[in-house]
Amino acid sequence: MKKSIVIIFVICFYACDVMKDVAGEVESIRFEGHPLTEREVAEGLKEALNVGITNAVNIVSVKNGFYKNPEIFIPFPQEAIKIKEVCERTGMSEQVKQFEEKLNNAAELASKNAKDVFVDAIRQMTINDAMSILKGRDNEATEYLKRTSSDKLYSKFYPVVKNATDQIMLAQYWTPLVDKYNKVSILTGAEKVDADLNNYVTEKAIQGLFIMVAKEETNIRKNPVARINDILKRVFGSPLNPHN
Repeated sequence: MKKSIVIIFVICFYACDVMKDVAGEVESIRFEGHPLTEREVAEGLKEALNVGITNAVNIVSVKNGFYKNPEIFIPFPQEAIKIKEVCERTGMSEQVKQFEEKLNNAAELASKNAKDVFVDAIRQMTINDAMSILKGRDNEATEYLKRTSSDKLYSKFYPVVKNATDQIMLAQYWTPLVDKYNKVSILTGAEKVDADLNNYVTEKAIQGLFIMVAKEETNIRKNPVARINDILKRVFGSPLNPHN
């Protein structure tokens, strides 16, 4: 009889242990006492991108948002670096500096319209996308956005950039540098250089935006204070977020 009691006690002990493990796993997909649904995960990821994009655009679209930020500063076009070198050697360093400032100003102006461009890509995110993104790297949502929207972003962003470069009359700062270089190249025998400034600024502006969106996403994943509403707190505060 005593042996039976001992056996029953042991079975109950291990059964309770197993039940605790099961309960723990069930709790791992719960937050604040309620199951975290896949739809909520998708909603949370989309909201995180919306918040990240809004914050990023607000940062880069102000005056000197690109120009004074070393992470996204747009330098003289590499394919035209010979122009910069020749002009600096011939006393036009200030003009070169002004040109670089105008490049960055163009990106800042164009970025004011960036948020609307991203919206369609966010809407296309599926529930499966959202679940894998939540469990992924700290910039996984931004990488998803790059993969799914870069081409479309470029086609929509280019005319915005062109309008911005026209608005600040960038050609007035570019043409004197090119003319100076081409005059010198006649003597040196170097090939003439002319860069597509709109293409260059478009690509750099998009790259800069993604850098800032990634920073905002990482902040939301890792910093509870950055979760500014209930859905962000619920999704990114859950055990499903590996960065908690």
